[in-house]
Order: sequence, then structure tokens, then C-alpha cells
Amino acid sequence: MAAVSKTQPQTAPAPPPRAARLTIDPGAVVRNWQALTRMTRAECGAVVKANAYGLGIEVVAPALWRAGCGTFFVALAAEGHELRAVLPEATIYIMNGVFEDVPEALAARLIPFISSLEALAEWPDAPYCLNVDTTKNRLGLTVPEAMALDASPHLIASHFASADTPSHPQNAIQEAAFTAVRAHFADAPASFANSAAVLTRPQSHYDLTRPGIALYGGVAAQGVPPLEPTVRLEARVIQVREAEAGQTVGYGAAETLTRPSRIAIASVGYADGYLRAAGGADNAPGAPVYVNGVMTRLLGRVSMDLVAVDVTDARCVRGDYIELIGTNVPLQSVAQKAGTIGYEVLTGLSRRAARYTGTL
Repeated sequence: MAAVSKTQPQTAPAPPPRAARLTIDPGAVVRNWQALTRMTRAECGAVVKANAYGLGIEVVAPALWRAGCGTFFVALAAEGHELRAVLPEATIYIMNGVFEDVPEALAARLIPFISSLEALAEWPDAPYCLNVDTTKNRLGLTVPEAMALDASPHLIASHFASADTPSHPQNAIQEAAFTAVRAHFADAPASFANSAAVLTRPQSHYDLTRPGIALYGGVAAQGVPPLEPTVRLEARVIQVREAEAGQTVGYGAAETLTRPSRIAIASVGYADGYLRAAGGADNAPGAPVYVNGVMTRLLGRVSMDLVAVDVTDARCVRGDYIELIGTNVPLQSVAQKAGTIGYEVLTGLSRRAARYTGTL
């Protein structure tokens, strides 16, 4: 057998197809940001932590930058460095602050949220955001600690605990506390409003808003419809089977069929971030699924790699794609069925699905 030349070009095999696909619409994220921008006289930033809520920071952030968004918020310094590589000129805040990586943060022009006196002592003479806890008891200096400082922060900030419930009395308590802090740091711009507050509390917009979930089409506040959906999760049908009334579906025999049924088995599961709690059981219908123009639902439990879908009343054959989240199946409907929030559903979507950018 002749030896293969070391200089002979080799053709890499095509990657195998993936059974689940996630379509991400950066244009929809931009339109949501533009809608939020129109609601305020303040600068409208963008929270792109957790890989832009699961959509992909390398996809979402440049689209927002091109649309005019100049200020971004992430949780971790590592996320800040990733974002800096994508957006060399953007203003980037690190909401969880920094530790021993101060030199690297300075070199990358990352601006930390300073949330304690210890962190303030460790940070050199460079821009920072003074983060004040206004009764949430999460990150931040207490109001008395902040009021005792003689400092010149680049920005002062706090975070609502209950803005998603507009009538909650804690909102006014936090606003009153932050008003006192603003008066103490009269020369510093202020940032308080998250998505819910942008939508419902114009008095808290101040100088810079920080929308997150609303950018991605999730419900931000009770009674306020979400903006445009930004993702579509679909799964490939790998088998369609017949089953009789009285038979059960899936692990634990959780759901018993009440009629002769056609069942589509689709290649997606909780390993793809589609939550196990979205499944169905007797007297507890599973999450909605859209199949070729028909709204139907899951049958039985979600397993690691598979779901079962009732397609008795829908046209469906092996190879079809079904929609589990998207324009026809709202993110919030899946979250509600799973007993959680849209944030968890979005940020949990794994990289196992093939990812595409496009319009929904």
C-alpha cells in the first residue's frame, strides 16, 4: 500500500446532524432593546450575563452594539473578558466584582460593581460602580456604609427585589433608600431599573437602565406582556407510534392514555435543557408543543434525550420538526408548566442542540 503524503490535503468529515435545533434571532433582541429604549429618557444598557441568557454573547452583543447600545453588564470577570474580545470599545460592568484578577480587569477596562468595604479597599484609583443593598440582603454595601463614605464612584447602583410585582411595598422602600444614597453621591450617575422596573417604574430609571430578561422575550413583571420572542427550540421526530387507550407513556408510567393515540417520539430532553418538570402526568397535562399547525402537548415524563408528544390530531411523520419554544409556544407557558421562570429555561438551554441565527 502506497504511503500517504504528509502534504496531501485531507478532507475533514462533515459533522453529524443534530436532532434538536435552536434558532436565535438577534434582530428580535435588538427590537426589544429599542422598545425598552423608547420607554425611558435614560441610557438603556443591556445585561448579557450567562452567555446572553443562553442565546450566545458572541451573537447578541455585537447586534446590540451595532444598534447603538454602548453599555453592557455581565456577572463574572471571565464573561467580561469574553465580551471585551467581541466589543473592544464597549463599557462593560462586572456585577459580581473582581478578586485577585484586578490587574487583568484593569487591562481590559472592566468596571466592577464594588459591593463591600473590603472590595473597595482592594480596588485601585480607577472607575468602579458602588453597589448599595437597599433591603434586598444580597450583594452591596448597606445604606449606612455607603453614606459614611467620602468617595467618587463612576456609578452608583442597587437592585430591586420585587419589581416583578409592581404593587409590592418593598419597591417604594428600596426607592426611598436609594434616593438617600443618590443625594449623598450627587455627582455620580445612578442605575437601579431592571427589566421589570423599566416597564413599570419610570421614577427609578435615573441615568442608566439594566434590562435583562425583557430583551430576550421573557415575562419581566406581572400583568405586563412580554416583548418579542427571540428563540425557537425544535426537535426532530424519530418515530411515530400507535398506542391504545389505557396504556401508559414513558418513565414511571406517569400518564395513562384516555384514547387511542398517535405518539411522536422526538429527540430532545433535559440534557438539552428542556426541563423534566415540563412533562405530563395523569390529571396534569404536559407542556404545549406545536406540530405542523396544531397545538398539542407532551405526554408523560421528559427523559434525558427524548420526549413523547400527542400527535393524534396532527399531521406528523418521522423526520418532522416540532416546536417546543418559539413564536407559537411562548417561553412563559413552558416555564409555568415546569414551575419555574423564563430565566431558568433560557439559561439552561444546552449547547447540544445545533444553533442557528435567523428570523423566527
